[in-house]
Amino acid sequence: MERVVQFTGPRQVEVTEQVRAELPAGHLRVRTRYSGISAGTELTAYRGTNPYLTRTWDPEARLFRDGAAGIQYPVAGWGYSEVGEVVDIAPDLAGTPGLPDVGDLVWGIWGHRSEGIVPAERMIGHTLPAGLEPLAGAFARVGAIAYNAVLAGDIHLGEDVAVFGQGVIGLLTTRLAQLNGARVTAVDALDGRLETAKHYGAQHTLNARTDAVAERIREATGGLGADLAIEISGAYPALHEALRSVAAGGRVVASGFYQGDGVGLRLGDEFHHNRVQLVCSQIGGVPPQLSHRWTVERLQQTFLRLVAEGQVDVASLVSHVVPVADAADAYVLLDERPADALQVVLEF
Repeated sequence: MERVVQFTGPRQVEVTEQVRAELPAGHLRVRTRYSGISAGTELTAYRGTNPYLTRTWDPEARLFRDGAAGIQYPVAGWGYSEVGEVVDIAPDLAGTPGLPDVGDLVWGIWGHRSEGIVPAERMIGHTLPAGLEPLAGAFARVGAIAYNAVLAGDIHLGEDVAVFGQGVIGLLTTRLAQLNGARVTAVDALDGRLETAKHYGAQHTLNARTDAVAERIREATGGLGADLAIEISGAYPALHEALRSVAAGGRVVASGFYQGDGVGLRLGDEFHHNRVQLVCSQIGGVPPQLSHRWTVERLQQTFLRLVAEGQVDVASLVSHVVPVADAADAYVLLDERPADALQVVLEF
């Protein structure tokens, strides 16, 4: 039997047991050690706000279609930040170049389940780098999301960059932007996260609730405004403030997962009058201008290499390691007490 975390309805979580599936040709079986919970995308399914719950994505037209839900409750095994040990390899894969061996620790996406059956092509190059703690592998995807936003921002040495949202992905964005040569201002509504942002390379911090963010950023840049803002929180008011904070002709990278109507976002204001560039960053692909060199795979692998080299710290972002049996408590924590948590990881 295998254990699987599933949402049976909005804010309803259970851990079920399912019959262990046979291993098909072309696949590996991976026994999960850790699985990180996404406090953004994943919570949209937990809360019932994800657009797939009310509409269907048409991949050919690249449009959402009304009238039917793309996913329905129970939503089983969501999660995209797993680390585990290869325990079985389909016989037809013998001799496949780059494939992990039985006993190797690997990272990838197979959801919150005690075992994953994963196509071999998704595991090539996914062996955990030597010397890296297994828990660090759970950051491959979230690190790639942050990395993607930084690439989309096209940062140049010495530029002023504001990063809105200092959760896990925001803190990683702050660090990567600093490594890229930016002078970073971190913005969040939680003072504790702003303190952490200082350790991740932020030169300045602003509280979104108590500071006049756009005005303060313009004061600090001689009235010009930031060269770039990266909005990672998924909150419309934060996106609006990011648009207010950049210079005329500046760029805003929207990397959050925004839900519902754009309450708090007024595109007729600074966005219109300052001719701001608004760019979407989403982990389904890389910036088009880099697609001849970069891929999502390269983002993930490069991020883990930076961690292994000691340039990015992920260990201190893990606030809670929760036994999978207590998964429901982990989601309540992230949903109701976000100030008390950063990265919450399920342990199998």
